[in-house]
Amino acid sequence: MRATDPQGIGMLEPFRAIIDGEETPPPGARAPDVEELTRALAVLLKGQVIYSNTPGIGRSYELARHYAPFFTDYFACLGYALTVSHRDQMVSLTLAPDGPRHDIVAERLRKDETLVLLALRLIYEEGLRDHRVSTDGLVEATTDDVTERIRTAARNDPPEETRLIEILRLVARRGGLRLGERDRAERVTPVSVLPGILVLASDAWLDRLRAWLEAGEA
Repeated sequence: MRATDPQGIGMLEPFRAIIDGEETPPPGARAPDVEELTRALAVLLKGQVIYSNTPGIGRSYELARHYAPFFTDYFACLGYALTVSHRDQMVSLTLAPDGPRHDIVAERLRKDETLVLLALRLIYEEGLRDHRVSTDGLVEATTDDVTERIRTAARNDPPEETRLIEILRLVARRGGLRLGERDRAERVTPVSVLPGILVLASDAWLDRLRAWLEAGEA
């Protein structure tokens, strides 16, 4: 049975081909319906980085990976490049360095948000260097590690704890980390830094930030 368009809104032909089953569905699974495929597009656009085990996204990761050519073409119209990392079981969106931005960097990050993002990138790079990356691509750390990197590497005062957790939750929503439960005795919160931090705090973003600082605009 061919998909209908109850709202009278024209569908892209590749979209219709997927939900009608004309494109081979994922192995052992059915073709997505309109709601599922629309949700997968929205989830990826909002989150920027998703994983096979990202909670609350249904089959979005599976659909983005399986129908990668469609997702690639769709997001290319919005200026994004789609990347599927089978090793990290991750799908992400990136923007051209010199193009208009609509990602987390475009949200006019405050200074403390920028510092936290830099600290997380540094923690992940240190984990790669020291071979502390788990089989799931995680680098385990704590909020103390984040604040210590801000003090020593960025030479700035870190945000107070409540504000730090608020910023970390923002990064978590974009697929850059997972927050654990706060240890009340130690007064720290576990932070699992995900490979998506390399997307959110990309090399191109670091280059622009460095150039901005060197221009004396900080």
